[in-house]
Amino acid sequence: MRTTPPLPPRINLREVGPRDGLQIERPIPTAKKLELLELLVRSGLKRIEATAFVSPRAVPAMADAHEIAAALHQWPDVQWSALVASETGAHRALESGIRNLEYVVSAADGHSLANVKRTSAEALAGVARIADLVHDAGGTCEVIVATAWDCPFDGPTPADRVQHIAQEAVRQGADALCLGDTIGTATPLRVVHLLEAVRDIFPHLPVGLHMHNTRGAALASILAAMQVDVVDIDASIGGLGGCPFAPGASGNVPTEELVYLCEDMGVATGCDLNTLVEAARFAQQAVDRPLPSGVLKAGGRPGYPTTNAPATH
Repeated sequence: MRTTPPLPPRINLREVGPRDGLQIERPIPTAKKLELLELLVRSGLKRIEATAFVSPRAVPAMADAHEIAAALHQWPDVQWSALVASETGAHRALESGIRNLEYVVSAADGHSLANVKRTSAEALAGVARIADLVHDAGGTCEVIVATAWDCPFDGPTPADRVQHIAQEAVRQGADALCLGDTIGTATPLRVVHLLEAVRDIFPHLPVGLHMHNTRGAALASILAAMQVDVVDIDASIGGLGGCPFAPGASGNVPTEELVYLCEDMGVATGCDLNTLVEAARFAQQAVDRPLPSGVLKAGGRPGYPTTNAPATH
């Protein structure tokens, strides 16, 4: 009888809808964003990416980053984070009180130039300055390696290029790494091979996963990653999201779909599925368009408990 690899007892889920999910949408009122955050916190989520400190001209939906940050003190049990694209953004985020920052370095020059107007090497050179700022403030710096598998401009991303960026980011002070499937082209074996190549260099460093579901392979890829003990995983309420600077990039993994999968397989997330569906419904109304989540459309499994076992954070 064939056996499948064991799954971890829990995952360390990060909700990215308020930032990655909303960044490509028409700006919605700050009050609605805070209502969404309230629902996400009520669902049991303990790690939430709240906003991004980036140019409001380039990403108008994130123009209220300071207002969002100022409200986060009312949920002290959540580990809040924000994305920054520059040293200036890092200063703004730290001044606002957010201490856990994510900085993106694209593994492909084509995407990096479209996203931040810098080559990959130029973006990578900024890690040290941002990490120093964050560490001086008592926070953490995570480097997200975008287009880790494929780039819409440059094509397939060589694995050794991703390894180099990861190695250099850690040398410059990154506390954690996350591999991003920016245009949703990766499939399970490719995901596992790259994760293992990066973790061979850093066996004790947290390496997370940020998948887009553009081609429908994201949940399968996450499951494969979980089978090799990857537990730091991003998801977005309702499946909101996509990269505004990557043609064809659409749709993050819906948080409620990932929680449903984990719940049915005995992997703890600490989240209540009913509340997540409520949050997804609210997000759908806020952006005024249908969201892709199947669980939002169909609900959970009939007659099955909807609250996962508590996760340890």
